Amino acid sequence: MAVLDPNSLLLVVLLAAVAMLLVWLSLSMAAAEAAVGRVTRASLNNLIFEVQTDTETSRFTRLRKIARIHTVQRLIADRFATAGSCAFFRIACNVFDGVLVSSIASQFGAVLWEQLLIGAVFALTVAVVSILVRPRAAGVSKPVDIMLGRAKLVSFAVAVTPFARVGGRQSSKRRGRESELSDDEELEKIQHEQGRAAIDRLVESNDFDPEVSEMLRNVLTLSDTLTREIMVPRTDMICIDHKSSLEDLLKLCTRSGFSRVPVIGEDVDDLVGIVYLKDAVRATAFNPAAGTRSVATICRQPMLVPESKPVDDLFHEMQRTRQHVAMVVDEYGGIAGLVTIEDALEQIVGELEDEHDRTQHSEPERIGERTWRMPARTPIADLEEIFEVDIDEDDVDTVYGLLTTLLGRVPIVGMSAITRGLQLTAVDSAGRRKKVSTVLVEPVSESMDAQNEPATSPASRHETQNTDNHNDEATQQGHGREQHERA
Repeated sequence: MAVLDPNSLLLVVLLAAVAMLLVWLSLSMAAAEAAVGRVTRASLNNLIFEVQTDTETSRFTRLRKIARIHTVQRLIADRFATAGSCAFFRIACNVFDGVLVSSIASQFGAVLWEQLLIGAVFALTVAVVSILVRPRAAGVSKPVDIMLGRAKLVSFAVAVTPFARVGGRQSSKRRGRESELSDDEELEKIQHEQGRAAIDRLVESNDFDPEVSEMLRNVLTLSDTLTREIMVPRTDMICIDHKSSLEDLLKLCTRSGFSRVPVIGEDVDDLVGIVYLKDAVRATAFNPAAGTRSVATICRQPMLVPESKPVDDLFHEMQRTRQHVAMVVDEYGGIAGLVTIEDALEQIVGELEDEHDRTQHSEPERIGERTWRMPARTPIADLEEIFEVDIDEDDVDTVYGLLTTLLGRVPIVGMSAITRGLQLTAVDSAGRRKKVSTVLVEPVSESMDAQNEPATSPASRHETQNTDNHNDEATQQGHGREQHERA
C-alpha cells in the first residue's frame, strides 16, 4: 500500500466524507420512497388539525409544522412522480458512491481492475442495505414521520429530477385508466395485498394453523365483498302476508324452520316489517285466542341496507344495532333480497353446518316396495333410473330442483307435487338454512296423475297435495334459503 502525502491524505478524507454523505442520502431516499406510497391525505389533514389545536407549542412552531405538512401534501399529490424522483436520486447516490470509493482506492495505488471491483462492491452493498434493511422498514412503519423529517430533502430531489414528474404523470394516467380507485382506496388495496402476503408467509413456515390463516384471509376480503354477493335474492325469500294470523305464522315457522319472516303487503316491494317467532309465541302462549290476530300487530321495523354495502361494514352495523336480519334495497328502492348476520359470519369461518347436513350427502334409500327416500341433491338421472321414467326438465338437475320447479316456490316440509306418475314430498329439512334435505318419492295412481298434471305445458304443473293448512302456503312468497337464524 502506497504512503500518502498530506495533500493526497486530505483528498482521501474529503472523498470519504462525501461518500458517507451520499450513503446517508441513499438511505434517506430509500426510506422516503417507501413512505410516500403510504401517506394518505386524511392522515395529513388530521395532523394539521392536531397542530392547530396544540396550545402547548408557540405559534411560530405551529406555523413551521403546518408549512412542512403542506410540503408533504404537495409531494403526495403526485406520489408516483415523487417515488420516481426518490428512486432516481437513490440510484445516482449509489453510482457516485462507487466512483468515489474507486477514486479512494486509486490513491492507495490499486490497479484499475481493483479500483473498479472495490467501487462496484461498495455501491452494490449500499444498494442492498437501502432496500432490505432499516430504511425501508422505517418508511413502512412510520410513513408520516419519515416524510415530515425529509420533506425538504425529497423536495430537492423532485426539483432536480423534472423528468420523473413527466413519467409519474404518465404512470398515473395509466393507473387511472386501469382503475377508478381513489388515492386512499388504492393505498388500502396495497395494504390488504401486503397482509395476504404476510399470512401466506406464516402458512409456509408450518408454524401456523391453516384454518386460522384461511379465516384471516377471509377477514381481509370482507371489505372487497358487497352485500349483494351474500344476500338471499328476493326470488328465494319466504314471506308472509300482513293479513295472515299469528296461527298461520306459527305453522309457517314450524314447517320452514325460520324464526324471522318478512311481512309484505301486495308484493315483496310492499314491505311492512319483520315478524319474529318469539314475539308470536309470547303473544299466544298464555292467550290462545290471540292466534287470530294479524301478524301486522307484532311486526317490527325492518333494518334496510343498500346492496352495495361492504360486508365488513354490514357486519359491524348489525352488531352495533343488535339486528340479526336486514332487508337489502337496490338502487331503485325496491327489495333486492335479505341478509342475516350469519351470512356475513360465514364469509369468515366458512359454511355453517350441523349434524343433520350429512343427510344431504347420503345415498337414496328404499323404504318400501316402490317408495324411496332420496337426499335433496340426488340427480334426476338416478330418479329416472330407479323408477324407469323420463322426466323432461332441462332447467334442473336434482330432485330438490324438480320439486321446486313443480311447486313454483321453495318447498318446505310437508309440501308435495306429482309428475310422471310420481309423487314427491318434502319430508325433512337440515342445517342452519333449514332447506329441504330429504324427498320421499312414491308412485301414484294414473287417475290422480292425470288429474294433477295437465299435458299442456310443464309450466302449468302445480302443487296438488299439502299436509297442512292451505293458508300456510298462501303466505309463502318465492323461495327460501339461509335467511333466518334458528329459533
